[in-house]
Amino acid sequence: MEKTFYSNGKLLITGEYLVLNGVKAFALPTKFGQNLIVSQGENQEINWKSFDKDGSIWFEGILTFKSIINKEAFEDDKAKTTLIEILHEAYLQNPSFITDSEGYKIKTELTFPKFWGLGTSSTLINNVAQWLEINPYTILKNTFGGSGYDIANAQNDFPITFQLQNSAPIVERVDFKPSFTENIYFVYLNKKQSSKASIEKYLNRQQDISEVVSEIETITKLTIETNNFPVFSKAIEKHEAIMSAVLEMETVKQKYFNDFNGTVKSLGAWGGDFVMVLSEENPKEYFKQKGFETILTYEEMIL
Repeated sequence: MEKTFYSNGKLLITGEYLVLNGVKAFALPTKFGQNLIVSQGENQEINWKSFDKDGSIWFEGILTFKSIINKEAFEDDKAKTTLIEILHEAYLQNPSFITDSEGYKIKTELTFPKFWGLGTSSTLINNVAQWLEINPYTILKNTFGGSGYDIANAQNDFPITFQLQNSAPIVERVDFKPSFTENIYFVYLNKKQSSKASIEKYLNRQQDISEVVSEIETITKLTIETNNFPVFSKAIEKHEAIMSAVLEMETVKQKYFNDFNGTVKSLGAWGGDFVMVLSEENPKEYFKQKGFETILTYEEMIL
């Protein structure tokens, strides 16, 4: 019998990086996500196929139960090694999916192009956790690392705040329905970032961030509650300025869009994937002239 599981993609609006230090962050689930389809297999192995949005196969392989139990690494196949790491963590939580089975055929289907960075890994981890009725946060912690806000987005069809308290995720539903959603856009920068690498780099920084924590949380509260577009934009600009100082990096607007009449904010790992654009006027022409073709409205992107 075939079983299908689905998880939402994610966008972190405020609190990037600092969420790892216990800051309350604001995140939105996307209309895009990933399916996991499981059916009966054989030979004590998983026949795995991963499909991109356009129907092309981006990973195909046989994962033996033995390799999952032993957490075997394949130096020439990073995707296979990562999958085995995830399934090994799943096995530690629920061994019966291996010990009581003949095998599986598994398909994953992204509803967004893989390179968009909306959560190929987090949606997979959450789908596996749904299938095997286990804890996705534990899998994430022992594989990719990160705060887990993306798992919370994967599970919830509404805006959330996410906070780590004593390493445990606290997820709260928030009411975010501002009157200015038509002024919010998402632009793809075509510079895919490795979350894992950027998290490691941030955690290796030694500076004291205690004074910026309350500032960022105040901004987060304001962005969720305000119904005033200029106030929202100013808060987001202040967030960028604070994080620019913390990360010792230029803001994305300074780097690429200095002449843009509006606000541009990095989402998640700085320097890649999507940015949020706030503009009184439709900015599509501006970004297209700069060579950025993928521009989504709030309505197109957010669940």
